[in-house]
Amino acid sequence: MSSPQPRNTLPDHVLFGAAYYHEYQPTPRLETDMRQMREAGFTVIRVGESVWSTWEPEDGFFDLEWLAPVLDAAHENGIAVILGTPTYAAPMWLARQVPEINVERTTGQRMGWGVRQEINYAHPAFLFHAERLIRRIIARYADHPAVIGYQVDNEPGNEIFANDQVFQKFVDLLRRTYGSVEDLNREWGLTYWSHRLSDWADLWRPDANAQPQYTLAWRRFQADITTGFISWQADVVREYSREDQFVTTCISYDRPTLDEHAVAKDLDVTAGNPYYRMQDSFELPNTTQDAQFWTTTGVWSLITHADRMYGTKQAPFLVTETNAQAIGFTWMNEPAYDGQWRQAAWALISRGAAMIEYWHWHTLHAGAETYWGGVIPHSQEPGRVYRELAQIGEELKAAGSTVTGLTPHADVALLFDNASKWSLAEFPALAKDGGPDRRSYQTVYEAFSRGVFEAGLQANAVHMAQLREQAPAKFAAKRPVLVAAAFTIAADEDLSWLREYANAGGHLVVGIRTGYEDQEARARLERKPALLDEAAGVWYDEFSNLRAPLPLESDGAVKGFELPAGATGTLWTDGLQTTDAGTTVLARYEHPHYGRWPAITTREAGAGRITYVGTVPDPAASAALMKWAVAIGAGAPAWTRDTESQTVSTSTNGAGERVHVVHNWSWEPSVFTLPGAVTDILSGASLAEGAELELDSWDVRVVVQRH
Repeated sequence: MSSPQPRNTLPDHVLFGAAYYHEYQPTPRLETDMRQMREAGFTVIRVGESVWSTWEPEDGFFDLEWLAPVLDAAHENGIAVILGTPTYAAPMWLARQVPEINVERTTGQRMGWGVRQEINYAHPAFLFHAERLIRRIIARYADHPAVIGYQVDNEPGNEIFANDQVFQKFVDLLRRTYGSVEDLNREWGLTYWSHRLSDWADLWRPDANAQPQYTLAWRRFQADITTGFISWQADVVREYSREDQFVTTCISYDRPTLDEHAVAKDLDVTAGNPYYRMQDSFELPNTTQDAQFWTTTGVWSLITHADRMYGTKQAPFLVTETNAQAIGFTWMNEPAYDGQWRQAAWALISRGAAMIEYWHWHTLHAGAETYWGGVIPHSQEPGRVYRELAQIGEELKAAGSTVTGLTPHADVALLFDNASKWSLAEFPALAKDGGPDRRSYQTVYEAFSRGVFEAGLQANAVHMAQLREQAPAKFAAKRPVLVAAAFTIAADEDLSWLREYANAGGHLVVGIRTGYEDQEARARLERKPALLDEAAGVWYDEFSNLRAPLPLESDGAVKGFELPAGATGTLWTDGLQTTDAGTTVLARYEHPHYGRWPAITTREAGAGRITYVGTVPDPAASAALMKWAVAIGAGAPAWTRDTESQTVSTSTNGAGERVHVVHNWSWEPSVFTLPGAVTDILSGASLAEGAELELDSWDVRVVVQRH
């Protein structure tokens, strides 16, 4: 069935709360929990998504009433509820009865049980049992006045399914897509190493595959399974839900079989789970280049994550899980310094978060996440975390509707592409510690997102599917600077769209590997960057990994472009050749061999410009480039910081007012001079242009420019 148009059902205030699992606790304390939540300013909890075996302890025997006291108590205390479907953690009776629903990571080798998300959710037996339970739960609680929305499943896309039933569906898809094995042989280049098929039955299993075209098709298919599973659940839930209730899923953004834009398309609102290292990892300035993981490191990376969440639907998003105490493995214990929870919450809100919900209320006393700290510690007595979060609750109450429905300001649009991410995960271009960098795509993307941050600018993540829906000229007027870096898997029409964006007046910044392969992951015949070389005024047919960063130099000939001392190109270089005098070299390598090639070039293209970056710029080089790109690209930067320890994030609220969130990420206090007259949202004080905002250590101030 086709999904209805997404509903806009978010409240007129930022939701604030935590996941709440009363069923996990060794002692009953529902009344106490609710009172403490209310006193901390909590307005929402998330329930029910982790305990299928509690909902259905045996096959066909349901217990639906255990949750009713929790929902009743929440409603009595003015706390809204997001109800989850428990499909990401199958009960052991189902595993015993239908063992074939267990994920096979390689053909015939089941991964076993004991964690979660071990389920092949394309299997019809699993879907039968899941649908039966979903319908029972939603039918029971859809009319409860506390329920404002539903979370279907939880962080989908964690496993790549090699089960035979999934493989057969893949073969069926290929047959429908390509029509004949002859066409598949041609499109995938299967003459190589004697892989030509004579029959569909000849297609080998994915376990040992080394054919890039097969790999990309397989990864796309896996993402389609995830998208279909979530859309199917959303459709089932909507059969029972009220018009004033939303449907979402919580997204962990680097799951291997997730296409976040596709998954969220049929949902009412995006919801994501940003986890981040705190303490000294939040300090600015910070010149380190830490490895990123599902927990991000650095303020710039927290902001990058938030911008990706907003960019999923280009709309406000929910934070369904984030750090309460220390989050992660038993050896990862870094609870925030005083003030840092406020900073993180307001940073996320400033980039479009319409809910801040912590993982979780209680710290668990048993299970795999015993040391994933909640708001309340193991002693069950409120402590420092509770007091710090209660301050956020008080501030959100004071801010009210002023900070809802925010549209973040963006100086730069950053193109994020999942197909390129998948391809570069399997066949990485970059090296790391002597081996492959499986995050090659993210490494390049994040080099530019960090550059935006270090330049004191703001970014917006976009997807090619979103760009295709609008004319290049219209987007150029809205986003004068667009970065397309490592956009490796690109169709002709996508590259043409980028070229037309520049011709229409946009400043297109092109990074390595963009346009190198087509939509089938075949190396293109055209000179690289394919279909952009003439407009960019550069081409290359040689490239190299870099074992060490190369110093960059600039002759200062380009007005406004200032490359700081010590700036480097890292990890990669394209052997760029300029086509004529119309191409200007912005930076070169200081090296006896690589110095023959430009590192960064720029050229006018139609009414706009294309700048080509033939390396992975370090933060200093990237910041200089982004600052110049925005200036020359007719961008209009919003307020920017006064000191290196500060950040300023600007958004526009539903009333058309400009909201500015000013942070001080340091032990040392700082002062920010106001560029315009504002009202302090939290205190109500009016402040004149030129007044000084005083920021203590690890502090944040929120102000609004009224009409």
